[in-house]
Amino acid sequence: MTFFESNLFVVGIVTILAVVSPGPDFAVIVRNGLRYGRKMGLATALGIAGGVVVHVTYTLLGLSYLVAEFSWILEIVRYIGAAYLIWLGASAFIPNGKDVEIECDEEAVPVEFWSAFRNGFLCNALNPKTMMFFIALFTQVISPETSLMTKVGIGVYISLTHLVWFSFVVFVLTNPRTVRLFGQWRKAIENVVGCCLLGLGVKLALDT
Repeated sequence: MTFFESNLFVVGIVTILAVVSPGPDFAVIVRNGLRYGRKMGLATALGIAGGVVVHVTYTLLGLSYLVAEFSWILEIVRYIGAAYLIWLGASAFIPNGKDVEIECDEEAVPVEFWSAFRNGFLCNALNPKTMMFFIALFTQVISPETSLMTKVGIGVYISLTHLVWFSFVVFVLTNPRTVRLFGQWRKAIENVVGCCLLGLGVKLALDT
């Protein structure tokens, strides 16, 4: 195995481990999947993948250097991201206004779709730990000689990995058997996830 192939292998493994590790993205997927159903959960997964595209884009444009050199940029993103996570967590305790039944064939509502997409997009794009992940990945694992097409390919792979994994999570959460299993505990689970999001937001804000 060549050095280049070895690096790509490392990127593949590290990406999978990072994606499946529980974090803000996972929490917001569980929240939206349980609260709004399969289609809105998939919209959230698509938003998360879109957030990854943002990280890939600024990394390829060299803006990651500015983020690494000027720490105050990361601090601003950290506080904005923390506030957003806290808001998402608090919203789990706010009634929907209607009792949402999770079904696989529910009709899509454009406003709700974009709202769910925005939840996933902002959760990922405003996560400073994701920013640092991309900075570390593209500065330590990928060499300056790596072609632009290869970097773009890696970015597409990372984005698709997010989309596939979180779509899988949504399908598991909204499977009829899973829905029946959770049944009356759905609201309690939403509240637990809400507490996790609140905790993640507070921890992110207090991290030094």
